[in-house]
Order: sequence, then C-alpha cells, then structure tokens
Amino acid sequence: MLRDFEEPFCVALKHMNPCGAAIGSTIEEAWQAAYEADKVSIYGGIVGVNRELTAEIALGMKPIFLEIVIAPSFSPEALEILSAKKNLRVLQVDMTRSEDPVQQYISVNGGLLSQHLDTQVETVVPQMCVTAVKPTREQLADANFGWKIVKHVKSNAIAVVRDGHTIGIGAGQTNRVGSAQIALEEARNAGFTEGLVLASDGFLPFDDTVALAAQYGVTAIVQPGGSIRDEDAVKKADELGITMMFTGVRHFKH
Repeated sequence: MLRDFEEPFCVALKHMNPCGAAIGSTIEEAWQAAYEADKVSIYGGIVGVNRELTAEIALGMKPIFLEIVIAPSFSPEALEILSAKKNLRVLQVDMTRSEDPVQQYISVNGGLLSQHLDTQVETVVPQMCVTAVKPTREQLADANFGWKIVKHVKSNAIAVVRDGHTIGIGAGQTNRVGSAQIALEEARNAGFTEGLVLASDGFLPFDDTVALAAQYGVTAIVQPGGSIRDEDAVKKADELGITMMFTGVRHFKH
C-alpha cells in the first residue's frame, strides 16, 4: 500500500485492514490526518509512512500503543523517541516500487497457495464515467485515492473518503451493503455528511448500495463494473445525481 503512493502517505492498519489513511503535502500532515481518521482503531495497530519518519511524528506516536512502525528511514531523533516505547517493533523497509511480478505464498491446511501479489494500480480518469453527471477534478482525486485504498481492504470492501483521507472503512462483510453501512456510519459519526466519495473493490450487483450511499452524502462512486445488473446501479446513480466511474478491474482481496 505504501508503495502505491508517490505523494506523502501514511496508513494505520488493524487486523490486516487499513483503519486510517491519508495523503498530505508533508508526511507530518499525512500522519496527522491518518491518525484523526480513526483514533480508536489505531490502538494496538501498525503504522506505515512512505517518507522518513521525523521526530514530530514520533512524538505524536509516543502516547499511542502501537505494535509496529514502518518507514523507509528514521531520523536519529525519531529513533530515540520510539526506542523509549516498550515492545515496539521498528522496521525500515525499501519503498522503491518495482514493476516485476511478486510471488506471494499463503499456507493452507494440507498445502500452500502460490499467487501473484496484486500490485496493479489503475488511474481513475474521466473517460471511466458511466453516468450523466460527470466527476469534478476534486471527485476524481478522491476516487483515485479511494481506489488505491480499497484494493488493500479485505472484500467485501468499501472505502469512503474525502479530501485525500479515509473517513469510513467497511471490510470483510458477507455482503457489500453491510460493508457500505459500516463505512458510511463511520463517516456520519465523524461529522462527514456531504461531498463523500465511495470506492468499492467489487462490482455493485444491485442498486441498493447506491441508494444507501446517497442517504449519507455520497456524490461519487468508483467501482469495477461488470455485473449483469450494472444498468440498475447506473440508473439509480443518475436518479440521485451521483457520478459513477467503472475501472474495469476487480481487486477482491481475501
């Protein structure tokens, strides 16, 4: 996930799902926005940044219980601050992006699953729009951000974003509406009720997620498309004045 972003980016993870993620003009700004996205779930979690971790960030992390902190490098002052935290693992990881296929191995009962790691990154562009309402520049920016995030959320996955940071994540539910409900409630509880962008890792098989999203202030949706009932979702989006983009790619992490 950290390698997917060129701009300063920070993500907090819990149980292999992002709980707060953000980009910023500086890595300190990205850290602060990611932390504020979900101050509860970050407890006992993992935090990663794609720039050198500075003393300012380390001071912000100091009162928070974290298991692991990941960065491409650490300032000497940051290491001194973090070394005072008990049982914290500090990992320095190369953030260089490679186009070479990466093999992933997962153990299963009685065997081993070998597969290519999902490192594909699509750019959401205006030509992907399938609705009468076209996306604004700001909506496209958030659609691209949300699409990169939702790829790393366990399916069924929904990410609700605004202004380059997550405000609601719905992960691993048995149906997509359930994931959307969780993410949208998180957004509303945080005080975000308008101008939201929703990203779905898999297609919307019915129009119910679109109808629900509109009730919570979603104005743009990015999803793979490909359902035999795509027209239902597009028609509902048109009825509700929502712009929708089809990427043509499913990520569907399990």
